[in-house]
Amino acid sequence: MSPTAAVARAHGRATGTSLPGDELAACAARRFLRAALAEWADPFFADRVVDDGTLLVSELVTNAVVHAGTAVELVCRLDPAESALVLEVTDRHPARALRGDVDPAPGEGGGERGRGLHIVAALADTWGVTYRRDRKTVWCRIPLSGEPEPEVRIPAQMLAPSLPGLPRRVDPDWTARGALTFLAEASDLLAGQLEEDNVASLATQLLVPRLADWCAVWLHPGGAAPRLTHVWHSAEHRIDGLRALLEKAPPAPSERPGAQRYALPGGDGALAVPLIATGRCHGTLLLGAAPGHGLPDGALGLIEDFSRRVALALGTARQYARQAMISTVLQRGLLPPATGRIPGVEHAVVYEPTAGDWVGGDFYDLFPAGDGRWCFALGDVCGSGPEAASLAGIARPVLRLLAREGCGVSDVLDRLNRALADEAATALLAETAAWDGHARFLSLLYGEITPGEPGRGAQVTLASAGHPLPLVLAPDGTVRPAATPQMLLGISDDACYASESFGLAPGDTLLCVTDGVTERRHAGRQFDDDDGLAAALSACTGLGAAGVAERLRKAVHDFDETPPADDLALLVLQAL
Repeated sequence: MSPTAAVARAHGRATGTSLPGDELAACAARRFLRAALAEWADPFFADRVVDDGTLLVSELVTNAVVHAGTAVELVCRLDPAESALVLEVTDRHPARALRGDVDPAPGEGGGERGRGLHIVAALADTWGVTYRRDRKTVWCRIPLSGEPEPEVRIPAQMLAPSLPGLPRRVDPDWTARGALTFLAEASDLLAGQLEEDNVASLATQLLVPRLADWCAVWLHPGGAAPRLTHVWHSAEHRIDGLRALLEKAPPAPSERPGAQRYALPGGDGALAVPLIATGRCHGTLLLGAAPGHGLPDGALGLIEDFSRRVALALGTARQYARQAMISTVLQRGLLPPATGRIPGVEHAVVYEPTAGDWVGGDFYDLFPAGDGRWCFALGDVCGSGPEAASLAGIARPVLRLLAREGCGVSDVLDRLNRALADEAATALLAETAAWDGHARFLSLLYGEITPGEPGRGAQVTLASAGHPLPLVLAPDGTVRPAATPQMLLGISDDACYASESFGLAPGDTLLCVTDGVTERRHAGRQFDDDDGLAAALSACTGLGAAGVAERLRKAVHDFDETPPADDLALLVLQAL
């Protein structure tokens, strides 16, 4: 019996199953496919079909489990019209980027790449991805006779879109739910993308194969040449040829909204839709259909509505990128210059703003102040985000200036406190430090460390103004506090701060942290409850400064499954 007859005998049957998102999913998928083929037509399927199908279903399921991290659904069906075996693997994470894309073109992003989809491209006749609001399906088709269709350059006549109204095979799920549901799902997916290349990629995959056989997006960066960011075709092996053809004719930005016919090399046309939002053209959406695959009735208006959503998503992504760049510049301004090696003292720093923020209210500094002294500071502005960062950006240079003028530890705190509490200073900082109508206060741990002769340790003088107290870890594992608590800076200009001095013996470790460490929460408890920080530090006995910092950072993160809700900073100084 021929393969075609085997499919006819199976009457286009289909079967599916749900698989857990774990390491057993691929094995279960292989067993399920073999059982289905045996039930339908075995032994009439060629060994190649069984072997290739088993390998491909294993790769698709593995790719879904590893990169989406959800349970998956597997559908195996026979397509009598195409004489092919079709495999479909669906996961529940449509926004997660698809890994392992075949030969990504420059500008489409790199990153980690798997091998699974390379195997799919090599063994399948064709494959693709279908996105929905709450799921993503990767499918492939295996011919039951002959060899897979070889990769060819796409001819120009395959690009011309047919006129609206001509017959076209449309996704049945699309037909059932209609245009409004499509636009709602597209809006949900696009709203979650904050990189313009991801917006372009998602846009092409939403349109193909629902409304077009191929789609491409050109981006128009302000003042730069158009960039072809993503190309998608219902037959993936045609993508390279389509990209090469499109790159010969980059479209110019258009301020006129609405779909237009666009001439491609060779005289054929495509449908071009400018991506215009807030009066600016962010790019151009190109799409087309093969001969006989016209656009469905009413598709033109739908495509234009969809394009407006893509344009808004691109505008949002670009605004996000600009804000990220500004925040990065501000963040760099908060970080001190690279610190050289302190003679006789090893140091390490951990600095992590709140998840989602690029700048925060925590800051640190470590710098030489002359006469063999090194000054260190760890501060925390009440609040977080850019507002707190602006005050932190003022405090650090003031500290450096006072220290280098020869002011001692207590004198530095007194002067900084008067500056923050003074009415004139408060008025000066009002626009940057009091958005909520209240002055911003500052907790600060500030000190000096003076290394002694080699092997003699170091001398430390410090003071804590409303800050978590520093701790000293001895080589025998004992931990002791190294300061007494004092008032926050900026509350009263009458406050008078006192410093404390002590020696760090060789092997002693001084730990300074912000309250993002001590107040890390889990189920109503804080990290430092019952001297939790001291216990965690004691467990670091025998580690160098870098090892202590990393172990404590990990302990803070592991204390709760959720990301930290406050800025986090640690400074470790260890006498050698």
